[in-house]
Amino acid sequence: MPVAWLGRTSTEDTQDPTLSLPRQLRNARAALPPGWVIVAHFYDVESGRKDLDARGHSRAHERFNISIPRDGGIADLLEEAKAPDRRFAAVICESIERVARRTYFGTKIEYQLEQSGVALCAADEPILTDARAKRATPTLTRRVKQAVSEWYVLQMLELSWDGFIQHIEQGWNIGKPPYGYVAERVPHPVPAKREQGLTKHRLRPDPACAHVVTEIFRMRVLFRFSYARIAAELNKDLLTYPPPRPNRADTAKRRWTASAVRSILENPKYTGYQVWNRKARKKRGNRANPVSEWVWSPRPTHEPLVTPELFDAAWPAASAHPGIRKERAARADAASADRFYVLRSYLVCALCDHRMYGKDSKGRSYYACQPKKDQHQDSDWYASHPKAIWISERAMLEAIHTFFEDRVFGPERRQLLEAALTETATAATGPDRSADIQRLQAEADSLARRKELLLDQLASPDGDDGDPETAAEFRRGIRKRFDAMEHERRAVLAQLETLRTETAPAGPGDLDLIEAIPQLSFRFAHLPDTLKREVFDAFRLRVRYDGRDRGVQLQATIMGAVAPELARIGERAGTAARAVDQPIGERPRQDSNLRPSA
Repeated sequence: MPVAWLGRTSTEDTQDPTLSLPRQLRNARAALPPGWVIVAHFYDVESGRKDLDARGHSRAHERFNISIPRDGGIADLLEEAKAPDRRFAAVICESIERVARRTYFGTKIEYQLEQSGVALCAADEPILTDARAKRATPTLTRRVKQAVSEWYVLQMLELSWDGFIQHIEQGWNIGKPPYGYVAERVPHPVPAKREQGLTKHRLRPDPACAHVVTEIFRMRVLFRFSYARIAAELNKDLLTYPPPRPNRADTAKRRWTASAVRSILENPKYTGYQVWNRKARKKRGNRANPVSEWVWSPRPTHEPLVTPELFDAAWPAASAHPGIRKERAARADAASADRFYVLRSYLVCALCDHRMYGKDSKGRSYYACQPKKDQHQDSDWYASHPKAIWISERAMLEAIHTFFEDRVFGPERRQLLEAALTETATAATGPDRSADIQRLQAEADSLARRKELLLDQLASPDGDDGDPETAAEFRRGIRKRFDAMEHERRAVLAQLETLRTETAPAGPGDLDLIEAIPQLSFRFAHLPDTLKREVFDAFRLRVRYDGRDRGVQLQATIMGAVAPELARIGERAGTAARAVDQPIGERPRQDSNLRPSA
């Protein structure tokens, strides 16, 4: 009887296919009854826990010199089994767990082969050659072995997970040290592995590039540069800011890229903690896991390159960066895109929440908001929005200069801040959103109840009657609907959390932070425009202009993580302004009639 052999080894980094597959073939051939001959060889180097649709497509076997001719993988075997001119009448494997490590997929493969008239045999089980032989006990034995096989894998995964957690808690690093660190290797604590030269390592700052990590976080938090902008700044001096080196030298770009900057800003190991499970490297194609699934060491395990506060300030991926165009020198006859507008990206229309853009009229700079009818006519605010709102740059700058001189650097800034916070706390917080909160909560509760109903259908014994293939399709359909409902429920809960955060009363913050900024007395108007923008970026200036009453709302933010940097920028601005007020070499004029007394 012609027989096809089915083999499988796990992923290439945990087993040696050049040894495992020949052993499986030898054991299968030794168990064949007289007259049975192996005529085809199907094998894969992949995990047996993958979904059936994803099985048989791995090319990992090409990396090994396997002495067995290959006719395909599990997918090719199932496809040929359906053909009327197939080369085999039965399939044999070393043991049933080689077919799949999940009972559901193992029984499904067995069922598909039986529907095609092909028997699935295992070398470590009795092979029934008599069609009238009893199958109850062999089937029970196989199902028990499949269940034990699945249990064994799950147990090993759980134990491995616990081992990784202990590894992290003890401060050992997993994988390549991140940029800015080098590996501080120690002999492996297990004698057998130590004799093989294996080591474990902790992280130690790299004196050549540790400062680059700190500078990247500083530019992100202080100036809110985009990833690409930070990369461009670093590429200006590659000797001071050496770029990362990838594992494969042939892929090195020898310059900074936006993705390299992002990977640094998203790595919490720079706070001094060991962190694991940030990426789903097996099931989800290296996608990022939710922060709630990260595994942190209980305490810092290595020298940090940034503070946790600085990392948190740089972490939000959705935080808006200034989005400014490159600063160009102003020209009288230049178009709007080529002019230098000091307040570009800071000024927002209070009616529509859109950024106001710079315009030039008769040699003077203005900022305008002119919403387009074809794009915004369906918005709630469009009917009450004037066709055009204009505000002079000079008038706006005067208000901003006074704001920084009095409320940021002035001697009475703390008293002004306390008064403003008191006024804000007593003012109305906005429209009542309790109805929206109740609606979203009811929607989330409804989705949770519908999920429970789906689980009740899945647990019902009536669903197991009839065609097994139909029953499996029924379970898959329920699973898809369950996943869709869960994603929808999480989205609703996210909206609910955002709404509750927005409607919650804001705290006063740390009033002492303003004392970290030096008190300075200078004319803000005397600063160069580029230095003004640097101060605006550092303090995260936000300006909201209401064209209805020509009211202006100004907001500056002082973050504790970068308070020392803000102080240095303020002192530099004060020095620059005073230099303009009193140019070097200029002396006060004196009356010629004044003479020293005799």
